[in-house]
Amino acid sequence: MFSCVVPKKKYDDLKVLLDAANKDVGKLGVSLNEYMARLSACEQDKERLKGDVKGNQGALQLREEQIRDLKAQIADIQSQRDKQLNQVTDLTKLSKSSTDNIKETLAQLEKKDKYIQLLQAAKTRADSINLALAVNLKGVLKDGLDDKDVEVKVDKTVVFINLSDKMLYQSGSANLTSKANEVLGKIAKIIQSRPELEVMVEGYTDNLPIKNACLDDNWDLSVKRATSVVRVLQKTYAIDPKRLIAAGRGEYNTLAPNTTEEGRSINRRTRIIILPKLDQFYDLLNPNKVPD
Repeated sequence: MFSCVVPKKKYDDLKVLLDAANKDVGKLGVSLNEYMARLSACEQDKERLKGDVKGNQGALQLREEQIRDLKAQIADIQSQRDKQLNQVTDLTKLSKSSTDNIKETLAQLEKKDKYIQLLQAAKTRADSINLALAVNLKGVLKDGLDDKDVEVKVDKTVVFINLSDKMLYQSGSANLTSKANEVLGKIAKIIQSRPELEVMVEGYTDNLPIKNACLDDNWDLSVKRATSVVRVLQKTYAIDPKRLIAAGRGEYNTLAPNTTEEGRSINRRTRIIILPKLDQFYDLLNPNKVPD
């Protein structure tokens, strides 16, 4: 049987590392409390908003989505805290040969923490932009429009508007109605105020076959409808064409069964998606662009 005697200097070095790790755990605890406080504040805001459901129902729904995001962030921080606690336990058992590995690990964790903070800041900013964008769109589109013809939603990092085909197009064609120009003009004002965002227009159809002198099939119809909207945004309302994307989704990606007229009417829609430019996403995913 042999016993292992740890030199005092080695013991002191490890104790310093242990203390530092404990401090990191403490900081994570403080961050957790801050997020819990923010969550509590948001929940209080939610309760106050319930008192005026009629006028603020849309804003309340968006706030609930933010609360869910905060809960997810809190769960992530709790997971990081637990990992840090496990690392603190392991520090007491490290040998001299492991010291260099500890330093390297801590350096990696520090870099990762900076990157996480950058992503969280970007997400918070995106959430704020999307909230304001959705409220503005609902404000400009609510007058004179049937609720069934237009729908504004926030989905993760983007805001999108669903528009019914009967409001936008003449039956069975890609020709726009006068009502369509009025609606697109309102949307264009919001798009012009957000030059940092791109706009994707997606055309959808039902599954009833179509073929005539101008159209080959539903793929063709959905693409032509999307390009009709894009042309109006560019030529009539001077939206920079570099920001515009036209896409046809055909009869696929349905919202309702095509077995009834009501379901087919729901599926015949055009979706305008307002989203960050792709290069902004690439910058977020590039560790070399994390600020010091």
